[in-house]
Amino acid sequence: MKIHQNQVVSLHYRLNEDNAEGELLEETYDGEPMAFIFGTGMMLPAFESHLENKEVGESLTFVLEPEDAYGYYEEEAVIDIPIGNFLDDEGNLDTDKVKAGAPISMHDQEGRAYHGVVEEVKEEAVVVDFNHPMSGRTLHFSVEIMEVRPATESELDHGHVHHNGEDHH
Repeated sequence: MKIHQNQVVSLHYRLNEDNAEGELLEETYDGEPMAFIFGTGMMLPAFESHLENKEVGESLTFVLEPEDAYGYYEEEAVIDIPIGNFLDDEGNLDTDKVKAGAPISMHDQEGRAYHGVVEEVKEEAVVVDFNHPMSGRTLHFSVEIMEVRPATESELDHGHVHHNGEDHH
């Protein structure tokens, strides 16, 4: 069965920066394969384009340049946010949550969520990097297709794969 729209694809992958010998960023070979519903926006379109019409047992390698992956690193996405936005009602900063390297989620006035990483805590501001962690990187994938099957109606309705036929909500 060839990979196409609304099929569950399970695969193992190894992700290196730049080329096969580059820094190892992620891999699934030491655990469960990654599973997703093809063609529903769960994965990068450029990633899926390399998988379309492939079959179980096929292995492939491909590279995604930043413009086809998570974009280029943008200095403008590193923002100084006034420290007052992080203080509790008593005027204290939770230094367990707001510290260099900590992930942080914030919302704007329209309710849109933004995810970033605290770069630095200054006296008057917290410096937050809202770039995607993989932005600016050339991604080299080595992929092995493990399973391809039609997604169930329940999986399509819920927008995710149900492992072992069970939905764990």
